[in-house]
Amino acid sequence: MSAYPLLETIESPAALRALDRKELPTLAEELRRFLVESVSKTGGHLSSNLGTVELSIALHTVFNTPEDRLVWDVGHQTYAHKILTGRRGEMGTLRAYGGISGFPRRGESEYDTFGVGHSSTSISAALGMALASRLKNENRRVIAVIGDGAMSAGEAFEALNNAGVSSANLLVILNDNDMSISRPVGALNKYLVRLLSGSAFNAARRAGGKILEVSPTLLEFASRVEEHVKGLLTPGTLFEELGFNYIGPVDGHDLDLLIPTLENLQKLGGPQFLHVVTCKGQGYKLAEADPVLYHGVSKFAPEVGIESAVDKTPTYSQVFGDWLCDMADADPALVAVTPAMCEGSGMTDFAKRFPSRYFDVGIAEQHAVTFAAGLACEGLHPVVAIYSTFLQRAYDQLLHDVALQDLPVVFALDRGGLVGSDGPTHHGVFDLSYLTCVPNMLIMTPSDEQECREMLTTAYRCGHPAAVRYPRGKGTGRPVGAGLAELPIGKGKIRREGKKIALLTFGSTLAQALEAAEELDATVADMRFVKPIDRDLILDLARTHTLLISVEENALIGGAGAEVARVLEGADFPARLVRMGIPDRFVGHGDQAALLAEIGLDKAGILKTARGIDDR
Repeated sequence: MSAYPLLETIESPAALRALDRKELPTLAEELRRFLVESVSKTGGHLSSNLGTVELSIALHTVFNTPEDRLVWDVGHQTYAHKILTGRRGEMGTLRAYGGISGFPRRGESEYDTFGVGHSSTSISAALGMALASRLKNENRRVIAVIGDGAMSAGEAFEALNNAGVSSANLLVILNDNDMSISRPVGALNKYLVRLLSGSAFNAARRAGGKILEVSPTLLEFASRVEEHVKGLLTPGTLFEELGFNYIGPVDGHDLDLLIPTLENLQKLGGPQFLHVVTCKGQGYKLAEADPVLYHGVSKFAPEVGIESAVDKTPTYSQVFGDWLCDMADADPALVAVTPAMCEGSGMTDFAKRFPSRYFDVGIAEQHAVTFAAGLACEGLHPVVAIYSTFLQRAYDQLLHDVALQDLPVVFALDRGGLVGSDGPTHHGVFDLSYLTCVPNMLIMTPSDEQECREMLTTAYRCGHPAAVRYPRGKGTGRPVGAGLAELPIGKGKIRREGKKIALLTFGSTLAQALEAAEELDATVADMRFVKPIDRDLILDLARTHTLLISVEENALIGGAGAEVARVLEGADFPARLVRMGIPDRFVGHGDQAALLAEIGLDKAGILKTARGIDDR
């Protein structure tokens, strides 16, 4: 007998809508068990998805998806959505090379109405869809589901501000999964939710407004009374001021309350705001107890949970975290800033040891960078820990607020290069391109853990804006010292002496290049610096070799190889330059080794390129 008899009958939301409402709690229980079993085999985001099981069921039950547009924010909470929309059988390929994405992707399903991966975009996209429907005279509902963390970003409030004056038929659902705004308050709360979302209350509200229009003074008085009464009972005054009809908070695991509330809101026009409270890890005790640990998981045994890793090789994030604490001990002016990436960036120990010097600004990358600039203006020395792909969201601030003023802000750029299963929304393959053109920037790419530590110290003491760009995951295993040594700025290092061919590597590409060089008898140069690049080393290699190959995990357009080519412009040397990097397309998701092989940046790809050019 199947462990999921009800779930296996759901191949589309149409089948879900055909179920008796009494069957939905059973479906939720099966779906939750299936999620734990499936993600334990593939890895992925777990606790956030366990929290949205009932919400996903309710949304697809009430709304006529995909005709009604459902836009999820970030997208790491959409596994239940994927399962209910015909992809249950593909969950075994989740985030794997050639498999389904861990985020909504328009090309994957008609139910994925907007591709996401970065936070706080849902309300803007949903508003665009809602107004497009109105312009086209199409009668459809548009729903944006956004987490409480994503609400800290400026884009979310820009969209709310715009939506509130648009009169668009837009429903914004705030999935509050950290109890950060308000808790449900029992029976009274349930009664108020039903009342405030009901058509009778809203009809009376509109009728009262028309009657009182003849007396502006009375109308203003009535509006103030309604605002104050709702403000006493609900936390929605802010959203009401932005032009939304606020409902909530609602227990996001109570289908008997959630579905009638959504049905009421479905009938209402204009901007609506539903506040739903859910529990991360709901239904799986280990994830409920530690939702952060179970946010993003590798493969594990569900009955045991996540066990401590045997491999003690530190990750680059841990190397950064250790350096940050050591430098903070040495310099009381050091302060650390992160846009909601404490654990991922390796800052947990720093936050505990130096709480007054630690600033988590929430998912607000633009603010994080300008905030750091303000700290630097007053003589402090900020270190901004941020993923490469997220710094893209604060490019103007980096250029205008930091670099233009030549402020000594250090950017610890984690997840540089291909990150693997999170895919194109998280690959950090554009940073060298968008940073190199910025004046006053110092840019470094470590090839191992010790070099990373030395570069961080170099960046910290250089007196200018500086970025140290390092990859995701574990390093080479090279022992890391405890000192705070610096590197000579703009100087690379020869790692292997060879003949004819020279491989110029930037960062993590060194390891593959060294392996290939053994078969090619090639010289390998660890360039270390992208800006200022080591001109003397490049010109010396061009004099003594016939073929130079630059290798980087960054877009070829504008990347480190482009800086090598700029040095060689006009040089009268016989050496030919070939640049290897990320081609002019978005690389998909999957195992990092498979992705490197796909684009030819592994050992085999370097050998093929070198031999193909050398044989000509």
